[in-house]
Amino acid sequence: MTDAGEGYLKAIGNPEGEHVLACEWVATHLARQLGLPTFDFSLIEVTDVDEIPLPNGGKAKSGPAFITRAEKGGFWSGKRRELKRLTNPSDISRLVVFDTWTLNCDRYYLPKKRCNRSNVFLSREAPPGKLLLRAMDHTHCFTCGGELTRTITHIDRVRESVVYGCFPEFDEFVTRDAVLAATDTLRSIPHNYVEDVIQSVPPEWQVNGKARAALADLVSRRAAYVAEHIMDWIRPQNEFEFMNPAEGEP
Repeated sequence: MTDAGEGYLKAIGNPEGEHVLACEWVATHLARQLGLPTFDFSLIEVTDVDEIPLPNGGKAKSGPAFITRAEKGGFWSGKRRELKRLTNPSDISRLVVFDTWTLNCDRYYLPKKRCNRSNVFLSREAPPGKLLLRAMDHTHCFTCGGELTRTITHIDRVRESVVYGCFPEFDEFVTRDAVLAATDTLRSIPHNYVEDVIQSVPPEWQVNGKARAALADLVSRRAAYVAEHIMDWIRPQNEFEFMNPAEGEP
């Protein structure tokens, strides 16, 4: 609980380490820059007197933590009818582009047989009877939960051609126009914006200068590569002609 209401905290002392906090911070900024709705988020200073318990035992350590505002809604059950209630169905395509760009293995990722529907949040802060898709939980972007080092900019990672985040139930909602709009936005994100976001990572999260430079390089180079090729990757995977789910026509 904060003076601005209830929130969800990710803090120093979590079992996955400080680098996942940096990935969360950077990737949430990038999601917004790509046009995806996210939770309201910020940094908050945790002190020793706060005594915030962690889910798996222990307490949050003092220092900057990542926090998001709590919101009415819930995790996607996997049912198609929930997706049909979205006020922003085009953001399904945008989310797939985002996950592929950021190498987010913690939503849907076939090579690791990962199918995590609890990382798809459907907000009820929408018109009556409707839902709003929000991009959430980006701790496994860039490194799949590993450390940020200068090696993350290896060419094999920049040019990985696997589509991330495309649940089978998403197929009919991924449209050509929405993918193209997302890739147009992806191409327009300036490198200096990426650098500024990465430099804003708190030093307490232990990301050194070489790792920051490598992450900026990965993000920018992969943006260009994904924008150029993702249409070709998605088409054979989904085996459809980018149907418009609203109109039922190619």
